[in-house]
Amino acid sequence: MQKLLEEDILGTIGREKYHCKITWKKGVLHMDEPESSGGKDLGPDPYSTFLASLAGCTLATLRMYIDRKEWDIPEIHVRLNMNQKNEGEVVTFIHREISFSNEVPSDQKDRLLLIAEKCPVSKLLSNTIDIHTNFT
Repeated sequence: MQKLLEEDILGTIGREKYHCKITWKKGVLHMDEPESSGGKDLGPDPYSTFLASLAGCTLATLRMYIDRKEWDIPEIHVRLNMNQKNEGEVVTFIHREISFSNEVPSDQKDRLLLIAEKCPVSKLLSNTIDIHTNFT
């Protein structure tokens, strides 16, 4: 099965509590926990990073579609948060709100909602995810 990324994402943590260094082919992302959880808040926490992936994918997908249609929408904004319900099985609810810097006709909004739901990360999260973990 072909990997989606050209190169693996690498993560490292040392003795500094919760401060992780995440490396990909072009850079480094520092992740941490907030001070209220014992971290130093030196970077986004894992939940924020997770939602940032969905935000970035949603925005890029919408921008590509809007540009292809040549619609006059200069800015797109997305606001995300999530919560969980635990009643035997944990169910996660992601709340995504999309807004624009100018007025957008309702027929275009309807189409853009469908496009947002088809961004690759949305599709990934809407399907079964099976995580395989091993030690090397």
